[in-house]
Amino acid sequence: HNPRLNEKMARLPGFGDIHPLQPVSTVQGALELIDMLAAWLMEETGMAAVAMSPKAGAHGELCGMMAIKAALEARGEGDTRNVVLVPESAHGTNPATAALLGYSVKAIPARKDGTVNPDEVKALLDETVAGIMLTNPNTCGLFERDIIAIADAVHEAGAYFYCDGANFNAIVGKARPGDLGVDAMHINLHKTFSTPHGGGGPGAGPVVLSEALAPFAPLPYVTRPGDGFAVVEHEGEDPKSFGRLTAFHGQMGMFVRALSYMLSHGSDGLKKASEDAVLNANYVRARLSDLMSLPFGNKPCMHEVLFDDSFLKDTGVTTLDFAKAMIDEGYHPMTMYFPLVVHGAMLIEPTESESKASLDLFIATMRDLVMDAKAGKTERFAGAPYYAPRRRLDETQAARKPRLSWTPPESIGEAAE
Repeated sequence: HNPRLNEKMARLPGFGDIHPLQPVSTVQGALELIDMLAAWLMEETGMAAVAMSPKAGAHGELCGMMAIKAALEARGEGDTRNVVLVPESAHGTNPATAALLGYSVKAIPARKDGTVNPDEVKALLDETVAGIMLTNPNTCGLFERDIIAIADAVHEAGAYFYCDGANFNAIVGKARPGDLGVDAMHINLHKTFSTPHGGGGPGAGPVVLSEALAPFAPLPYVTRPGDGFAVVEHEGEDPKSFGRLTAFHGQMGMFVRALSYMLSHGSDGLKKASEDAVLNANYVRARLSDLMSLPFGNKPCMHEVLFDDSFLKDTGVTTLDFAKAMIDEGYHPMTMYFPLVVHGAMLIEPTESESKASLDLFIATMRDLVMDAKAGKTERFAGAPYYAPRRRLDETQAARKPRLSWTPPESIGEAAE
């Protein structure tokens, strides 16, 4: 849900019509807003500093890991610590980020309950490990209850703890990552603080940093040396910083929208949003658990609930078929086939803004689809979607041989298809 108030605020001339190359004296209001948003993010996470310039979640991961790399180099261990630990259930951007920075990746297996065992982490820790990249709540929709023990073990081994903050929406006002031992975490403003996500962006992924990593934050950043605000943007001004990630200060329009959301709700409202997100996901879980299969048992989840495809066994219907049939019912399909630790995964994230009435309608639709699949009515699924402007595409062919420019159809029949 992207509140309309946010859009009005972002279009105010003082925010919407400025340019990053203007003299600092002419954009004091914008810099104050960035500083205020940074203060909110640090308070909500219990962290010492925040880098505002990353443009999205994966970019934020890169920022946090570059800060870790810079800290290790400052300790003289940049060459010897070359391994990053990543759970098997992690987002693919976690190992990709580590590999991009030249690290080797070691996978941490998941327990039968879908969480990480601290003993497995300890077994992998040695003087070659630079850090761990862990999502909490994890991609299975479960809270990593041993996170403090994991953080303690990582720090004892001389490594750093990067937390993937993609699921921060579930714990705002409930738990602060800094209090759990996290050293760096990106925050997806589009997932947690209401900024638009349509069309893939524009994103904003600020990265909060612990006291240990704060000196290595990227440029530029806003300071308040006296009565006004200033920008530290030249490497000579901060020799410990690892440098720039972007040309300017970050996604200004997204900053305005996020702060508008925070100020509209206040701290109690943000906490309530997380409570409602978790409540809604558990309501969906409870109402569908008798028909759909839960890979880790019917126990409370966080802000998203994970089903697998066991309930479709012997029906001839796949996860993909089921998701395509949802389109005919007017629903955007949930995340499919992820996380990879679950076969035929279906990850449903209703968020905090859905009413009970809308959830009941969704649940009724899902139950109807499941019962038709189990009744052998495969025709409802095999060619779905039937009523969408575009029918089912050959997604494998589209990925391997994409047609990136439009060409006129050779015949009317081809155009009709």
